[in-house]
Amino acid sequence: MDTDVKENMDNKNNAQRRVKELEAAIQLYSMQKGQIPDGTTLWEKIKHKQEQLQTALKASPDDWQDWQWQVANRVSDVEQLAKLLQLSKEQEEEIDKVCRLFRFCISPYYLSLVNSADAACPIRRQAIPAIEEMLDQHGLVDPMAEEAGSPAPGVVQRYPDRIIINVTNRCAMFCRHCQRRRRIGQSDENLSLAGLLSALQYIKEHEQIRDVLITGGDALMLEDQTLDWLLTELEQIPHVEIKRIGTRVPVTLPMRITDDLCRMLGNHLPLYLNTQFNHPLEITPHAAEACLKLARSGIALGNQSVLLAGVNDNAFVIRKLNQMLLSIMVRPYYLFHAKPVTGTHHFRTPVETGIEIMRSLRGSTSGLAIPTFVVNAPGGLGKIALYPECLLGTTENKVLLQTWEGKIIEYDN
Repeated sequence: MDTDVKENMDNKNNAQRRVKELEAAIQLYSMQKGQIPDGTTLWEKIKHKQEQLQTALKASPDDWQDWQWQVANRVSDVEQLAKLLQLSKEQEEEIDKVCRLFRFCISPYYLSLVNSADAACPIRRQAIPAIEEMLDQHGLVDPMAEEAGSPAPGVVQRYPDRIIINVTNRCAMFCRHCQRRRRIGQSDENLSLAGLLSALQYIKEHEQIRDVLITGGDALMLEDQTLDWLLTELEQIPHVEIKRIGTRVPVTLPMRITDDLCRMLGNHLPLYLNTQFNHPLEITPHAAEACLKLARSGIALGNQSVLLAGVNDNAFVIRKLNQMLLSIMVRPYYLFHAKPVTGTHHFRTPVETGIEIMRSLRGSTSGLAIPTFVVNAPGGLGKIALYPECLLGTTENKVLLQTWEGKIIEYDN
């Protein structure tokens, strides 16, 4: 047989063998992907639930699409919740106890994503108080020492060149795993004008600050005019290069992403917006359109998931979530190990769980769908990125590496 012909046949056989290996590698995910619920596939059921809530809350379709109405009609006590969600008497009593210690509210929109019949629903776990919050003996009020790292009203600084401005404690929904639940209090409050001016003055006086994150609470709970003013003021400071917004409203209140808001934000580029989708159920057509509207306005979107026990501590759930996020122009950015905040211990996983999820993602999906897994160091010492072990050893001229499939190779160094 001609040498070239034999070589071509060998190459073809090797290619076919490799294709079969790759197909086998994704087979289990392909089989299970459809079993992971998502807000797009279940949209018709969610719309039916929304119609029921509109009737119960005496809301018109226009009311439902009005973000101000959604905020004004947040469900915030167990009596009202029991009328809208299937609860046992024991659950009512437990929720009531928790609400006396930790504030609770949820937008009607996000409530419509809850599966009333499933106590383990990942949306329900994030939104509805659970008795485990009162049993936590491990949590800290401020594990990241934000209060100790606050040199001006509303300002938190952990790094040399960037700061946070906490502009409000308002949210469309108070996540049960919230890292700043100490700031929620019992009423909604924005940082005062004097506080905002003090924060701006601090930035002006520290020329190394090039990056400002506006968060809260939820930064998009501010009115358009206030946010427009603040972004404009930041742009007047020569050393501020970029602005960022931290918000969960694309997830919990997508009707907040109005055309007017997008036009205003589009006037303040470069502007980056990070949100927090934690489960594919949160990616509904409404959430998708909110993100696409922002992207069409030129705003770069990132996602900062939190690894939560019973919500998304599963490699296939995270893979499907991140792939769906890319389809709506949201880049997976961080996967946070849950912080040891008072009342949230039941959400925390071993660090190894996050490492194994990251190991499963590498090679199994596009690099764009792979966030950085990080632990926030106690005491405000910043983020620590954690990666699966790929470098197994070194010699003078070689390194020993592990591929995404677990194969060990030598590589010229």
